[in-house]
Amino acid sequence: MSDVVFDFERARRIGLDEAVFCQGKTATQIASLLAEARARGAGLLLTRLDPAQVAALTDFAGDLDYCPLSRTAFFGPLQPVRVRDKVVIVAAGTSDAPVAREAQRSLRHAGVEAELIVDVGVAGLWRLMARIEEIRRFPIAIAVAGMDAALASVLGGLTPAALIAVPTSVGYGAAENGRTALNAMLASCASGVVVCNIDNGYGAASASLRMLNAMGAFDARTQSSR
Repeated sequence: MSDVVFDFERARRIGLDEAVFCQGKTATQIASLLAEARARGAGLLLTRLDPAQVAALTDFAGDLDYCPLSRTAFFGPLQPVRVRDKVVIVAAGTSDAPVAREAQRSLRHAGVEAELIVDVGVAGLWRLMARIEEIRRFPIAIAVAGMDAALASVLGGLTPAALIAVPTSVGYGAAENGRTALNAMLASCASGVVVCNIDNGYGAASASLRMLNAMGAFDARTQSSR
């Protein structure tokens, strides 16, 4: 009997599929989940999947769409895009791109095509202002930033979007592996900023999906474990 029990019915209950968090799992444990998904004809999202784990999953290599930047993979059938022009992901720097890309890939797995804008941190405010009208078109924005994480507060004062902030572990010593960014986002003077855990692009995507379901952007009841 496998020591990993996957929740294939989660989408029917809450409108969000369970993902496979691969960090800390053995290749054997991951393989057992993939085998069960294959038998069901279900698609899976895998997060925090390292190249070494991918290399060990030789029996499933042909069914894995792996992104090394975000350390995510799609396994099996993938939903078609059903929602566009609702979510924008804004990353302060290229060093924040892995977390931003995790959010984008997590949304894509759920059938949501999100816009990704990278390297518009406030140290060069002109870069953000050059894209601000584009950002304002989206009802949901995800701000991804490390170091002082000022991007979240600035966006919170410039866009009416539902704003989800994701601190990253990017930065030198006083950044404390993302704790400074986390505290800065939690202490933001911009009203209504929702904050996720450090480096949790998947969590920001899931929050966006809950918002989209609440908005009626697509009917959560039509989601399934595929």
